[in-house]
Amino acid sequence: MTNQRPDVTDEELGIRTHELRRAQAVQREIERVRHNLKREWASLTDHEIEEFEWVLGELWGYTARDEWEDLRFGHLQMHDVRKMLLLGRELRKHSRNAVDILADIKQVVADRA
Repeated sequence: MTNQRPDVTDEELGIRTHELRRAQAVQREIERVRHNLKREWASLTDHEIEEFEWVLGELWGYTARDEWEDLRFGHLQMHDVRKMLLLGRELRKHSRNAVDILADIKQVVADRA
């Protein structure tokens, strides 16, 4: 057995694990929203769905895990999704402080609890 360096570092493994957890959490909540909205979900374009997934991923990174688990994404209505998409555009454009925008996005979901 040789003492070769692994192809993947512990840091890279940690980053990948974090990315996988985020993706799984976002997909679970997307499914809850989709299930709740039923036919309305079909009115979203592929681009809007991708943006919504991105917004949820950013929110996941901002929110503590125990708080994330308390959010009720399955209660969101279409106007909530549209509002979150608008806030996501603000986030991408850096039109105001990212923490403030993420707090607003989180509040949209929290208001549905």
